[in-house]
Amino acid sequence: MTKPTAEDTCLIKKRSLANDYFAITLGPYSRVSQLRPGQFVHILMPGTDIMFRRAFSIASTKPEHKSFEILFKVFGRGTAKLGRLHKGDKLNVLGPLGNTFTWPRKGATCVMVAGGIGFPPLLFMAEQMVSKGYDPKSIHFFYGGRTSADILERTRLRKLGIRFHPVTEDGSYGAWGMVTEPVTEFIRDHGTKRLRLYGCGPEAMLRATNELALRLGAKGQLSLEAPMPCGVGICLGCVVPLTAGGHARVCVDGPVFDIGEVAL
Repeated sequence: MTKPTAEDTCLIKKRSLANDYFAITLGPYSRVSQLRPGQFVHILMPGTDIMFRRAFSIASTKPEHKSFEILFKVFGRGTAKLGRLHKGDKLNVLGPLGNTFTWPRKGATCVMVAGGIGFPPLLFMAEQMVSKGYDPKSIHFFYGGRTSADILERTRLRKLGIRFHPVTEDGSYGAWGMVTEPVTEFIRDHGTKRLRLYGCGPEAMLRATNELALRLGAKGQLSLEAPMPCGVGICLGCVVPLTAGGHARVCVDGPVFDIGEVAL
């Protein structure tokens, strides 16, 4: 694992997406070429009223501009403050943090299961795979949300040429229901021999994805979300139980774990 460092950077660009979702680009950042899909950074909010850093997954990078992008939804004080920042505001970034997804073999069918704000690391991975010569049609991106407003960056996904499968709980966009339902059907139809499954999203979605993968015999990895006050394994605020016994810290032993590795 690369040793993380902390450095100041600036907000280069901010986009308001919809439904309190934002995308911001930060730079210049000297470690941008070392950022990998699955990893995250720890951002210190400007001012002194918010003590702990906030963890954000990497959504994309532009090494030629020394910049990277994060996507987030406003939930509490930290993300609300981040959403109110403007171009030129300074932020302190600690990173790169966490481990990374393992690339599938070329020729494998790659199934990505994204839910809510678990979307960014899988977007990053899909973009990286296409840039590295993977066949876009071998990447099936299942993206679930409560409503149409929770399905972000649709044009961006389509431009990649991947197979995009939107699913909403209210049926307002794409298929109706829970995202794991069409994923289950897809795996049953295509088999698991040359299939690799990746997931990131809310705990309930990850639990369901983990269970269906174990039931159907699909191999892959899940990126977990957890409170990370320190981000470097000291505070033990993100500890999860392992199926083989013992515990792991999501911030340093993860956030990416093999399917079946964590007792969800």
